[in-house]
Amino acid sequence: MNKNDLIESIASSAKISKVAAEKGLNGMLSTMAEAMEEGERVTLVGFGSFSIVERAPRLGRNPKTGESVPIPPRKAVKFRPGKQLSQKVL
Repeated sequence: MNKNDLIESIASSAKISKVAAEKGLNGMLSTMAEAMEEGERVTLVGFGSFSIVERAPRLGRNPKTGESVPIPPRKAVKFRPGKQLSQKVL
């Protein structure tokens, strides 16, 4: 499922236009991104939670040359599925 499929699904289930569904989805996604930029955890009960984690610096390896390459620290998004989502998927 891609973003357009999701917009169509939201529009049909909520009986609203695709334009309104797209505005709602885009608003939700930008709000979630802004919250995570500020270091907040975003929790959607029954679905899961999104958080930012710090990745430590480490040594990687260039597969072509075998040379060790330093990988700098960075931030990454972590998703932890909620109980209801886990039960549906399993």
